[in-house]
Amino acid sequence: MLKKLILTVVCLMFVSAIGSVARAETIIPQSALVPSTTYYTDIIGGGIGNILVMTGGGATPNVGQADGRNDDGFSGPINLGFSLNFFGTSYTQFWANNNGNISFGGGISDFTPVGPTGASQPVISPFFADVDTRNTLSGVMRLRTDIPNQIIVTWDQVGYFKANGDKLNSFQLVLRGPGFAVPAGEGQIGFFYKSMQWETGDASGGTGGFGGDPAAVGFGNGAGDGQVLAGSTDDGISGIVSNHHIWFTLDNGVPIPVPPPTGVPEPTSLLLLGGGLSVLAGYIRRSKS
Repeated sequence: MLKKLILTVVCLMFVSAIGSVARAETIIPQSALVPSTTYYTDIIGGGIGNILVMTGGGATPNVGQADGRNDDGFSGPINLGFSLNFFGTSYTQFWANNNGNISFGGGISDFTPVGPTGASQPVISPFFADVDTRNTLSGVMRLRTDIPNQIIVTWDQVGYFKANGDKLNSFQLVLRGPGFAVPAGEGQIGFFYKSMQWETGDASGGTGGFGGDPAAVGFGNGAGDGQVLAGSTDDGISGIVSNHHIWFTLDNGVPIPVPPPTGVPEPTSLLLLGGGLSVLAGYIRRSKS
């Protein structure tokens, strides 16, 4: 009996030790994406907010322009207006990064995503790729904060490096605090995509917006734990997300896909409904520590 008890304790200690160093990366199935052709702001009205002027970044000469045009810039820190539990850590500020993501703890000027989650720091990446808004055909980043407990960041018709405007991407991030009354079928984090015409910048090995190291879509805590959409950093990711959206709820700070409501939809969600959805089934793959 004593031997069994000792063996059990040793096994539990071993599992605990392994768990403390092993990192989990959950794959979000593409079936979680819902067909749609609108931003969230198109549904609620009120527009996409104000131009974000960059306050730092890798391309210093292009940072701080009043019209928001830049390459590799970021803006922040920006107050969330609420406390966000993200992978077990609470944040009250964020950085809005031109290259398709927001981050916590500091801005990101990196233009090529590092691994499926995009970065080696806490990040939410609707589409982490080399956005370049210097071409006058490109739009710029915008931020809307007029709704309590909610921020909306939009990359509206943005081009890609090197100052290319022949193909444009339009995508939006919705982020909500714990005080937001979430409607049925929605969540605390939303990724919304309109037309997505490119996925790689010229400096990431791309030609004409494709090839090389494509965009990352997902979340990461900077320590190896993350949630990534199947196809993230693979060729074709722009076509996968184009004209779709997806909502996530936070379970102890971890994003979990939300299925669309069944039955009669809420008025604010009517335009969001697509075909049938079978979600929450993913698989865990262990990444290197």
